[in-house]
Amino acid sequence: MAIQKILVPDMGDFKDVEVIEVLVKKGQVIKKNDSLITLESDKSSVEVPSTHEGKIEKINVSVGDKINKGDLILTLESTQERNEAAKEKSKKEPVKQKTQNEVVQVQKQQPAPSVPASGKSSASPKIRKFARELGADISKISGTQRAGRVSAEDVKNFVRSQVTVSQGEVQKKEVTKYVEEYSHEEFGEIATQDLPRVKKLSGPHLVRSWTEIPHVTQHDEIDVTDMEQFRNSLYDYYTGEKIKVTPLAFIAKALVSALKEFPNFNASLNSESNKIIYKKYFHIGFAVDTPHGLMVPKLRNVDQMSIQKIGEELKNTSQLCRELKIDKKEFFGGSMTISSLGGIGGTHFTPIINPPEVAILGVGRTFDRLVKEKNQIISKKILPISLSYDHRLIDGAEGARFCVYLGKCLGKDFAFKLAV
Repeated sequence: MAIQKILVPDMGDFKDVEVIEVLVKKGQVIKKNDSLITLESDKSSVEVPSTHEGKIEKINVSVGDKINKGDLILTLESTQERNEAAKEKSKKEPVKQKTQNEVVQVQKQQPAPSVPASGKSSASPKIRKFARELGADISKISGTQRAGRVSAEDVKNFVRSQVTVSQGEVQKKEVTKYVEEYSHEEFGEIATQDLPRVKKLSGPHLVRSWTEIPHVTQHDEIDVTDMEQFRNSLYDYYTGEKIKVTPLAFIAKALVSALKEFPNFNASLNSESNKIIYKKYFHIGFAVDTPHGLMVPKLRNVDQMSIQKIGEELKNTSQLCRELKIDKKEFFGGSMTISSLGGIGGTHFTPIINPPEVAILGVGRTFDRLVKEKNQIISKKILPISLSYDHRLIDGAEGARFCVYLGKCLGKDFAFKLAV
């Protein structure tokens, strides 16, 4: 029986090409043009076919090897001479009918379909590209073709098995957990403590919001010079004492006016029925920084409150949150939320929507800016805002109009009216 050597053919400018797959194994019977190995360069992937048929005696390459033209891939016990001899013998000898037991015995002796020796899924460059485009890991896909090769249908079935589609929304079934390669202790001293209860409760809520809602955030700056002058001029007519009102009270009142003008912001989406729920009430949520974590209670019926009343309710509700005395129900049923960092600092940021609401207003710290007005350099009070909204319901143009309208509500034209 002849021993055939299968060498790397001339592949043009391929030099030191890496073997990324071995598609056969020792003892396997192959036919001419069957793929043996897959090579991958910076430009493309190529499969090397067999030039002969027979039984593989020895494989001389493995995954990760660098090979060139003329290198030995494997040695093959060629079956071509044996087949010719068998044909001559069959012509001379009478045909013998095999018994059923002999047929079963022959079937048992047939080699089983092989799997890639590399331990990876076998697939053509075209199928690999198709899998990459769908975001599928080809190494995790089981092939149904000969020698365990992966087909386009195998890739589609794998993707379907990883996700479910419900009401047009794709939900991933399998979540890949990332494991740190090295523990933190290997790099120095550490300390471990339990995550605060409030953060444990809010964490999944934030993940759901960020993964399920297509966020869009628009940044703007509002001239609140007149509002600040008015706020600082408030005093009690009877006692003559100055009335201290937080800017957040003015912002909440202005927000109610904007929600009336743009009802899409005072709404919720029902994904199951594909309907929009418009709210006729105006319950404004606001983020409270507490030692236990961030809490977002609601102020009910803000449209029916004065600026001073809003300021008082903000103070009382914040105190209840810090003392953990607030009722759980007060964290639900909001129209829109305000997240203010003005007391700490900073300008623009990206606030995360608090579902089932569809928008949230981020507020930074007011700063001074010198501007030229009527040939004079004057100082203006500027309030930075960041508006995040659900892009499924609100588009960019409506978001921009909302910011402009809110600016007017906090500006010269509306500052006095909001105090009523």
